[in-house]
Amino acid sequence: MAELKYISGFGNECASEDPRCLGALPEGQNNPQVCPYNLYAEQLSGSAFTCPRSSNKRSWLYRILPSVSHKPFESIDQGHVSHNWDEMEPDPNQLRWKPFEIPKASQKKVDFVGGLHTLCGAGDIKANHGLAVHMFLCNTSMGNRCFYNSDGDFLIVPQKGTLLIYTEFGKMLVEPNEICVLQRGMRFSIDVFEETRGYVLEVYGVHFELPDLGPIGANGLANPRDFLIPVAWFEDRHVPGGYTVVNKYQGKLFAAKQDVSPFNVVAWHGNYTPYKYNLENFMVINAVAFDHADPSIFTVLTAKSLRPGVAIADFVIFPPRWGVADKTFRPPYYHRNCMSEFTGLIKGRYEAKQGGFLPGGGSLHSAMTPHGPDADCFEKASKSKLVPERIADGTMAFMFESSLSLAVTKWGLKIANCMDENYHKCWEPLKSHFTPNSRNPAAP
Repeated sequence: MAELKYISGFGNECASEDPRCLGALPEGQNNPQVCPYNLYAEQLSGSAFTCPRSSNKRSWLYRILPSVSHKPFESIDQGHVSHNWDEMEPDPNQLRWKPFEIPKASQKKVDFVGGLHTLCGAGDIKANHGLAVHMFLCNTSMGNRCFYNSDGDFLIVPQKGTLLIYTEFGKMLVEPNEICVLQRGMRFSIDVFEETRGYVLEVYGVHFELPDLGPIGANGLANPRDFLIPVAWFEDRHVPGGYTVVNKYQGKLFAAKQDVSPFNVVAWHGNYTPYKYNLENFMVINAVAFDHADPSIFTVLTAKSLRPGVAIADFVIFPPRWGVADKTFRPPYYHRNCMSEFTGLIKGRYEAKQGGFLPGGGSLHSAMTPHGPDADCFEKASKSKLVPERIADGTMAFMFESSLSLAVTKWGLKIANCMDENYHKCWEPLKSHFTPNSRNPAAP
């Protein structure tokens, strides 16, 4: 496959046309009476028309047939996609999942949509407020099938296997240690090349943004230029027997048939697009004198709530970096948080829990549930010599953090059969080191 091309920048006003049809973009207007190449003009709105310019999102697509050219939608098997946050009793315990099992292609063909499994979430999908965390576990490409989400944006984190994603805006190749965002309403189809696994953060009613940098300044964390947007590509393909369009609407799955591929957009312009990002490009900020800084300094993207500084969801990573803080317990501190924290592991070994927390698994520490380093990590970090050291080389852990209290689905607690029932035992060996008669403990 030829190397794919991209446009650089986050949230930019972009324009692209397939080089096979130069001049496909209308000049000076959006919807002329007759478009170049006799294409149809179609607007995709990601915000209300009257949103301020700074948050107004829309793109114009110039396509061979409009997306309305389909037969009626009908309800289909829901699989393990859910938005029922009340099907299980609340569980405030620390939860950890072993790696989720990928179905064997030799036993059953499962594509991205069929392999979507809702793990936890919160909020009201009809009120456009909330989020969901899903796993995708698949082994085959979507073929003549595409998907779009009427409920929210998908932030996809592949953990095993490369994704070739066809969108109405062009193609993206997304590998482990990269992420992509497919925003609300965008049709896409995913090809896979092996048994494939990953994580999805879905947010309702808001879009992901770059976090404000405050006193950090103009540069740092995820820099805008490192986000990549696909360039226009189309196929004029009739599909005998019909192409299937799967839609998630109000948390339910529906399907409609149409005669042609939906990836028939010859040109487009706008600021509402899919995009991808390589996590290796993250510019890490860290403490260089003392103390362990809060993990918010590792925020890649945020989906803001109406309360200043409070997110519906943050996407945070724990990338390779230097640890140099002096007189400091360097691993993550013990913590009780008003936020909910779902953590996953793309590769390597997470610094605060060297055993048990494995790539393709996850953990959930709910609001105000205590958590922190296991006993082994505490003992080693409390006694180690504080010299400059590399942290997390060969590792990439991440966190979906939310101000909402996440409920775990029946699939997550029971059906997946991946719960680590011994998770709590990693803290049982913690012992008291209290020295009531000596304020100054011996230095390591």
